[in-house]
Amino acid sequence: MILTGEEIRRRLGDDIKIDPFNEKQLNPNSYNLTLHHELLVYEEVVLDLKQPNRFRRLEIPSDGLVLSPNQLYLGRTTEYTETQNLVPMIEGRSSLGRLGLFVHITAGFGDIGFRGFWTLEMFAVQPIRIYPGVQICQIFYHQVCGDISEYKSEKYQNSRDIQPSLLYKEFSPPKQDPQLKLDFESIAAGLRQ
Repeated sequence: MILTGEEIRRRLGDDIKIDPFNEKQLNPNSYNLTLHHELLVYEEVVLDLKQPNRFRRLEIPSDGLVLSPNQLYLGRTTEYTETQNLVPMIEGRSSLGRLGLFVHITAGFGDIGFRGFWTLEMFAVQPIRIYPGVQICQIFYHQVCGDISEYKSEKYQNSRDIQPSLLYKEFSPPKQDPQLKLDFESIAAGLRQ
């Protein structure tokens, strides 16, 4: 069974934590989460499952940022959530889907005991301008039946930021990155002398 909006409100501070919580974002059977002001994009041409992939951070300005098609953008919710004794799930809002924006490609399913910010896998069908703070997705809660084991992942539990894929940790230890690293501080110090 899915919790109603009233039941979500009733369980706040007990099985559910949403911080910050805004009453205006509560729906009949879900709660709208908002988009943080930063995104990550991968810099690799080919992403490798067994290696950490380089990425860069983008700021979404108040006047918006246009997302390009065929590019994966990782975002996160502004709200921090915690869930006990329930299964949290997120879905994109239908109003955004009707504009061709996928908010999560495959990872809308949370685990009992998840704590952190939700990372969003965003993909645009056509160019679309997004804004920080927009109500981007909705979280809803399923009741469970049976003994409960809470989520205890070392990869994504207690996330405080956008989380790129950490799948490589399931394979053997990563190889050293062959790209040379520049020590800009040492170079700058040498130039000042």
